Amino acid sequence: MLPRSLIAIIATAASLLASHAFAAGSRPVVVELFTSQGCSSCPPADRFLSELSDTRTDVLPLAFHVTYWNQLGWKDPFSFDGADARQARYAQRFRDFEYTPEMVIDGKAEVVGSNRSAASAAIDHARSAGVTAAPLAATLGDGGVSISVGAGTGHAHVLLIGYDTRHVTAIGRGENAGHTLTESNVVRSMVVIGQWSGAALTLRADAVAGERQVVLLEDNDGAIVGAARVVDAHVTPAR
Repeated sequence: MLPRSLIAIIATAASLLASHAFAAGSRPVVVELFTSQGCSSCPPADRFLSELSDTRTDVLPLAFHVTYWNQLGWKDPFSFDGADARQARYAQRFRDFEYTPEMVIDGKAEVVGSNRSAASAAIDHARSAGVTAAPLAATLGDGGVSISVGAGTGHAHVLLIGYDTRHVTAIGRGENAGHTLTESNVVRSMVVIGQWSGAALTLRADAVAGERQVVLLEDNDGAIVGAARVVDAHVTPAR
């Protein structure tokens, strides 16, 4: 039988190893594309985001459709004011102006969304240098979302985001008139559902608009420090 002191040492080591494994863990890199159906430069970035969605499980792509192109001949049906406001906050950190297509990686870096090499490099850097502040899990059931944030260090807003997996739209006017656009992970809603301050936290929120939902932890400076896809409690995972 092992001495109590040795058992305590083993338990402490196991705890530290588990903590380290989580800190270096496999949360997806969050890639936000600010785009518009009225922007002729955006379709290549939209296609790139679709490829990320289809081929990279380690990346969480989200397409935020902005409204400021709507006055130029085509109103993007997926644009909303919240996308404009979110991009404006990023503009304060990066270029001091908004443009499309802009891609923001983990809230820490931005590139032109159609520049695949720059975006891929930024994603790879985020994977190796990204921060996970706390364990994060979310489950959908009975019309609501249950969120569990573990203990950690720091402060963060807890965001619930709803998105549609894919839309195909025939464009009738504007810069993309005559084209049919296929767009992925189109954000339909975004709400702040709580604040995390380092202690373990459990939240319950109404489901938001969108076919699928994700939860983000966003630091006060805009950096993403946690991300989890919401799992449907009524769906049995494939073996």
